Amino acid sequence: MLKQHLQFKLSRKLSPQQIQLMKLIQLPTQAFEQRLKQELEENPALESGKEDLDNTSEDYEDIYDNESDSETIAADDINIDDYLSDDEVPDYRTQANNYSADDDEKSVPYAAGTTFNQYLINQLNTVYLNDEEWAIAEFLVGSVDESGYIRRPISDILDDLAFTQNVYTDEETIKKVLSIVQELDPPGVAARSLEECLIIQLERKEITPSIELAISILKKSFEQFTKKHYKKLIQKHNVTEEELKDAISEIEKLNPKPGGSYSGNNRIIEHVVPDFSIRIVEGELELSLNGRNAPELHVSKEYSNMLKGYKESKDKTKSQKDTVLFIKQKLDAAKWFIDAIRQRQQTLFITMNAIMQYQKEYFLTGDERNLRPMILKDIADEIDMDVSTVSRVANSKYVDTPYGTKLIKEYFSESMKNDQGEDVSTKEIKKILETVIKNEEKRKPLTDDKLAAILKEKGYPIARRTVAKYREQMDIPVARLRKEI
Repeated sequence: MLKQHLQFKLSRKLSPQQIQLMKLIQLPTQAFEQRLKQELEENPALESGKEDLDNTSEDYEDIYDNESDSETIAADDINIDDYLSDDEVPDYRTQANNYSADDDEKSVPYAAGTTFNQYLINQLNTVYLNDEEWAIAEFLVGSVDESGYIRRPISDILDDLAFTQNVYTDEETIKKVLSIVQELDPPGVAARSLEECLIIQLERKEITPSIELAISILKKSFEQFTKKHYKKLIQKHNVTEEELKDAISEIEKLNPKPGGSYSGNNRIIEHVVPDFSIRIVEGELELSLNGRNAPELHVSKEYSNMLKGYKESKDKTKSQKDTVLFIKQKLDAAKWFIDAIRQRQQTLFITMNAIMQYQKEYFLTGDERNLRPMILKDIADEIDMDVSTVSRVANSKYVDTPYGTKLIKEYFSESMKNDQGEDVSTKEIKKILETVIKNEEKRKPLTDDKLAAILKEKGYPIARRTVAKYREQMDIPVARLRKEI
């Protein structure tokens, strides 16, 4: 029995071509274009663009007519005619209604500037520093993380400067240089804590009574501020509720992550290009695949002519045979790649079409409460494909809809039963939960127990811990931290 089990496992092993196809399916539009470019560069037998079909059909027909007279390399059993019939546009290009026009393509750009550390170094170049101060400043900038903080103790920095930079100094000098680095933009950069970050930003502003009170609160009552103990703050700082409200308003305008608006130390954020587009035309959904996913490819005419010349040659030398074997290898790869692209487009379109039809009510209305519970297996069963294939499409592709561009996997969700015994999407419950929290009395935010009770009244009997889980998934803080004055 063990042997039979092992044989079964081996029979399920994917071929290299199948693995490559799975990788192609997983690629989003921009990565696919890079993969296509790489294949065109590496395989001279593969060409892009429309092929000139003038007189080619007649030439090939002549070859077909004389097929019985042709010689072949028996040892390798090459049927040359198989490689001389790729002069037509691939059939997946004839279904134009499946692809959006190039001028209708959408992309969502994200700024990708210089690295954050380099941005800080560029500013340091405008500050006068002696050699020791410059070495310390450069090291401090290198210690700034992507959020804009230096999270290491001064004592550790002192040791590292000595061991790695051969700079021997003292903590007071490091603190002096740190204060210079903290004057760089964006305000709050190089802070060692959230408290220090916010104070630095406030001290860069024009001082007003509200800002002065805000600084005092952060310096003397930071813990009470974070816990929103407003009554204690009013008593401790001897202010009115309105004055406290104005001071807190100034703090809320600050940026807790001054490095967050930059692209990161070595990261460039690329454009998001939708792989699909869904439009409502006369009350019906219309799906199209981004045209950049359907390139015009064909087998090189030059390579085909080389095979044709070999076929017509009467005396076939060893050199010619070696050449035709090389050509066969390249043409095999070109033919496989063209076929793989066709399979990729079919898989993408069939999968997204099944998702669109499954969530038809949502795509027609844009109301997230109309999202049906949907898991990968639902779509896999619908289109008779493997769950892993559906996952590759859903996890890496974007769709442009009348309601914005979204990652496809966002439309998948598990189901729960409502009080009528009907299956409802967890997304529907989260949307209702979000609306309830949005409309709550901010002076007295609703606890998870009260939220669970409200959802139960609306027909969704879920436990308090489930409410807490959904709230955390939506990055909504607990009631105490949602409190306002």
